[in-house]
Amino acid sequence: MTPSEDRADVHDADAAEKPHAPGEAAAAEPSDAAQHASTDSVPTSDAPPSTPVTGERTPPKEAGKEPAGRSEEDPAELKERLLRVLAEQQNLRRRLERERDDAVRFAATQLIKDLLQTADNLSRALHSLPPGLQDQNGALRNLLAGVAASERALQDTFAKHGIRRIEPALGETFDSNQHQAMFEVDGSEWEPGTIAQIVLPGYAYHERLIRPAFVGVARTPDERPEATNSTRS
Repeated sequence: MTPSEDRADVHDADAAEKPHAPGEAAAAEPSDAAQHASTDSVPTSDAPPSTPVTGERTPPKEAGKEPAGRSEEDPAELKERLLRVLAEQQNLRRRLERERDDAVRFAATQLIKDLLQTADNLSRALHSLPPGLQDQNGALRNLLAGVAASERALQDTFAKHGIRRIEPALGETFDSNQHQAMFEVDGSEWEPGTIAQIVLPGYAYHERLIRPAFVGVARTPDERPEATNSTRS
């Protein structure tokens, strides 16, 4: 036997007697298990569909072509609609401005209504005494002078703030816009349908009527000649 053959036999014997390391076997087994798991976990039915490549592309849309279902609107109709919307907005703005101006101009309406009773009481106090009585009593004359000054100052304040007193004259034609008839007066010297008595004066705040003048209107005499003739016969 040659020396080279002896060395080969010794190498084979050492390889047969040397055991395999346990880590090498364990490292080989997981790789095989992972390969089998990846193959088995994806069913055949869930596999992504393959899209065949035909080499054809979708033709691009034409530049001037409108989408389907959209009709062209008439420019005249669009202009008319735009003008209508602008007119509505302008009307709304004007109405809001007018309401704002009225709210500022008539802000003291409720205060004036509350002060009308005070003005009426002062006027009643001045006209409640019979004429000539104040000349007999100096204290009473001074008291009436103070009441008259207070009533005059209140009326001046009303006039300064645009509050106008409505006090019609006797015999004046009845005006339903400023007067309110409380009753009818029989046998009056005034013409029928005219004012025969004044109960309370009215007031107007700028052009707005706060309270009409309460008046009594002369009644129209009932003339029934037919009834008179039948009674005589």
